Amino acid sequence: MFERFATGFHLARQSWDVLKTDKHLLVFPLLSGICCLFVLASFAVPLLLSGVLEQVTQAGVDVAESGDSGEVAPPSNPIYWAGLFAFYFSNYFVIVFFNSALIACAVKRFYGERPTISEGLSASMARLPQIAGWAFVSATVGIALRLIESRSERVGQFVVGLLGMGWSAVTFFVLPVLVIERLGPIDAVKRSTQILKSSWGEALAGNSSIGFFSFLAMLPCIGLVVAGAVAAGNQMIVIGITLVAIGSAGLLIVSLVSSALSAIIQAAVYMYGASGQAPAAFDSSTLRAAFRRA
Repeated sequence: MFERFATGFHLARQSWDVLKTDKHLLVFPLLSGICCLFVLASFAVPLLLSGVLEQVTQAGVDVAESGDSGEVAPPSNPIYWAGLFAFYFSNYFVIVFFNSALIACAVKRFYGERPTISEGLSASMARLPQIAGWAFVSATVGIALRLIESRSERVGQFVVGLLGMGWSAVTFFVLPVLVIERLGPIDAVKRSTQILKSSWGEALAGNSSIGFFSFLAMLPCIGLVVAGAVAAGNQMIVIGITLVAIGSAGLLIVSLVSSALSAIIQAAVYMYGASGQAPAAFDSSTLRAAFRRA
């Protein structure tokens, strides 16, 4: 277990070296986050105005007040489910589009080139059919999990948690496959599963390492936000706003870096699994350990 975590840590460190060289790769998760906010607003406002959101919320309140924590009837309004699917699809499309652009740039860097933002965006534009297909599959799975969860609050959440973890694992390499091999969604899942079996989860360990250190980096940022809120509550408005602003900016930066590092790891481990050659900036012994059977 320790050896696996150590391999994951080395993968995370080497992906950090790549990001330090090409800091502009952070633009892609930033654009993704901004576009996701626009998607959220474009769906939330119409739902709020149509009254559908209020209906669903009231149904949840009624269930809570009745004390019924067992079976929960899912919302029956077809507009709700159609809107939820459209939201999932749009959100996934945005995320996949910009992550694909980041991975395309990372691959160029692995080959010794200096990728630009426009090259990454062009690579995603050239793969719109694959991106749209994967967004459709992801949205379908998301709706299915939501339906399972809505049937029973306790059992549904447990089952959805297990299914969600399994789905995240087997689809870990889907984006590099879409970008490099240009396979369709179903074939991309099969290919991702094949590479995951070979890597024995070391790439996931790398992401876990990123998540762990990201959490540590977020702690002082969260502390600043809390301190700012306390200061504002004690009439120290300027100090409070300043601390909250600094803490929020720190959280944003950590989130962007974490997203970029995860994409770089995906691309690097995929390329080694597919070609047997270590990408530039990655140590071949580390990647070889990632594919060694326990």
